[in-house]
Amino acid sequence: MSGGDGTSPVWRPFTQHGLNEPVPMVVRTEGAALHTDDGRRIIDAISSWWVITHGHSHPRLQAALRRASERYDQIIFAGWTHEPAETLARELVAMTPEPLRHVFYSDSGSTSVEVALKMALGFWANTGRPRHRIVTLQHGYHGDTIGTMSVGERGVFNRAYAPLLFDVATIPFPAPGAEQVTIDALEAVCRQDPAPAAFIVEPLILGAGGMLIYSAAVLRAMAEVCARHEVLFIADEVMTGWGRTGTRLACEQAGITPDILCLSKGLTGGALPLAVTLATGPIFDAHRSTDRSRMFFHSSSYTANPIACAVAVENLAIWRDEPVLERINALGAAQAGHLDRLRDHPSLTRHRQLGTIAAVDFNGGRDGYLSGLGPWLLAFFRDRDLLVRPLGDTVYVMPPYCIDGPDLDRVWSAIAEAADAVAARDGLPGRG
Repeated sequence: MSGGDGTSPVWRPFTQHGLNEPVPMVVRTEGAALHTDDGRRIIDAISSWWVITHGHSHPRLQAALRRASERYDQIIFAGWTHEPAETLARELVAMTPEPLRHVFYSDSGSTSVEVALKMALGFWANTGRPRHRIVTLQHGYHGDTIGTMSVGERGVFNRAYAPLLFDVATIPFPAPGAEQVTIDALEAVCRQDPAPAAFIVEPLILGAGGMLIYSAAVLRAMAEVCARHEVLFIADEVMTGWGRTGTRLACEQAGITPDILCLSKGLTGGALPLAVTLATGPIFDAHRSTDRSRMFFHSSSYTANPIACAVAVENLAIWRDEPVLERINALGAAQAGHLDRLRDHPSLTRHRQLGTIAAVDFNGGRDGYLSGLGPWLLAFFRDRDLLVRPLGDTVYVMPPYCIDGPDLDRVWSAIAEAADAVAARDGLPGRG
């Protein structure tokens, strides 16, 4: 263990250090598991924050990393280029629908969304029709930088930083039975003068907002509203991309193509940090000029890291060469079976699944992210050698696609055990 006793100098993300929770020391990763310094094998049921797709330490990705590291380290990408970035961009354009023709590199999901917002505002400014408002979906989450917090749900995540955040227009989440309310609200916002610059959304499922799922028909309807009013449609597929929802991109299920597409997490199979923002020709052309003041003013020191790009190229090759979608479909079917077996548990509500993602709520999900049950659940799973990180009262399972039946059984057996313990605490009957 390291850090739980306060001796480590590391300040960890989304961690309340005052709770002095144990911090396992990982020494090796393989497949669907993490191995710790005290000999434990931990099943990674959340893909290490949703990034690992094919499995930890995938041999093809590791080999690509080694090959690239023998030729490259970081190279300036302003005015220079390298083969891994050029190859990856061409393959991403070939993979995505025709209007998405240009690839901008960054290094995380948050920055890919920041780039998307700046592209949208730059498009309207450079075409002489400045628009400034962004429309968002209730309960959305797009990252932890200033722009991404601004377009995300306001609350405990960003309350301390409210003076820095810009105003947005928010439409209600399309809850079952109230989908038309969402569509009408978006229509009303888009009809205002001036119209919004862009609408940003997590397609089909809102991740950190509680694994909230809505239909492909609603996603398609929202895209159609934006198209009618010439409002740019930004799809944040940082989490939903690379097969999590059952298709390589969630937008495929709605038959839509966004004006701007954000990808990260599974872009390298989770092996290295890398992100891209894809844009249509008109958005690129609005920034292309002999006037240097109209260039796209964005970069980071590690833009288009060649080693990460080379690993991403190999990830795309794995998608071509191996039966990835078949693995995804099989995992989705297994997840559905486990959910069904807990359908009638009195401690669990809102059983839901999309592709490889499955989720349930304890206590009806009524207490939100800071639920007192959350830390108990985290410790409960950790003590059983499972990496399951609840979102408050919401427990979700989003494992690497390589997870086998016995490991997945262990995850869901522990969820059932936790539900029984909560039922006993609350005086409920538990499982039959």
